[in-house]
Amino acid sequence: MRRPDPAKAFQIAWKVVGRMPRSLARGVFDVIAIGAHTARIGGVRQLEANLARVRPEADARALRRLSRAGMRSYMRYYCESFQLPSMTAAERDARVRAIGADAVREHVQGGGSVVMALGHAGNWDLAGAWAQEHVGRVVTVAEKLEPEELFREFLAFREGLGMVIVPYERGSGVFRRLISEARDPALIPLLADRDLSRSGVEVLLGDVPMRVAPGPAALAMASRSALSPVFIHYERLSGARRRTARSPWGIVIEFCDFVDLPDGGARQGSGGAAREERTQVLTQLWFDVWAARVREHPQDWHMLQKVFTADLDPDRLARASVEQAP
Repeated sequence: MRRPDPAKAFQIAWKVVGRMPRSLARGVFDVIAIGAHTARIGGVRQLEANLARVRPEADARALRRLSRAGMRSYMRYYCESFQLPSMTAAERDARVRAIGADAVREHVQGGGSVVMALGHAGNWDLAGAWAQEHVGRVVTVAEKLEPEELFREFLAFREGLGMVIVPYERGSGVFRRLISEARDPALIPLLADRDLSRSGVEVLLGDVPMRVAPGPAALAMASRSALSPVFIHYERLSGARRRTARSPWGIVIEFCDFVDLPDGGARQGSGGAAREERTQVLTQLWFDVWAARVREHPQDWHMLQKVFTADLDPDRLARASVEQAP
């Protein structure tokens, strides 16, 4: 029996889901979520293990309820993302409520750029489309997808909204490109809550270590941009907003206060060790803010992979440390 082709499934969904009645599409993806949760697939078990560290006080029954809500939130994200190309501007706007956007907008209008440290929570695609229209020019990174046709469709939609998409390929100079883009006022959102590469930074969620990406902190320092942790979660809609959104669900985008290195918080100087230390300190600072929101809305953190150090392969981490050593 041939295994299903995920890329083919994505191509079909990209073309079909947006044409389906909104309620029917939501129902289909909700059934998928509940089925996956009931089957206790590997991703569900890992999600539950991650949630146990976010909510250590939860018992087994509470974790099962939380992981079920998490899978429904995760499939809601996919459904909405496939629908995005067919959404009207009014529909997108009705689905979004923003907190703290004024400070970010003022910074961009004043000529600065803002690096935004995001995680896999809520619907970051919808948030990016909204921010492009209402806050400022959006520049972000997208990992190249296979097949090429699917990636071109992905790019065409987001670039049609005015976003600048930088394709990610190892060794392609993405970091230099982002520094260049930051010279003109821009929002630069980077998904950063998982990085198992040799450059990953170990941070603490409470007293539990996990690995995240150094990109937001490193880019903010290198480009002299502001750095804002951004958390996205779902909320229930009602009344006129629900009718305009054509959905019972909307998202809240919380643009948190800018974070910066405290005076004396890390060694000064331009050497590699000092730069790595500053990146570590600044990464922990934005992550502390972001992690507090995860604890408030854990069901909307779509993390079905291993990120906590205790879950990771120690041999792989040891090799990464050796490769990273000067």
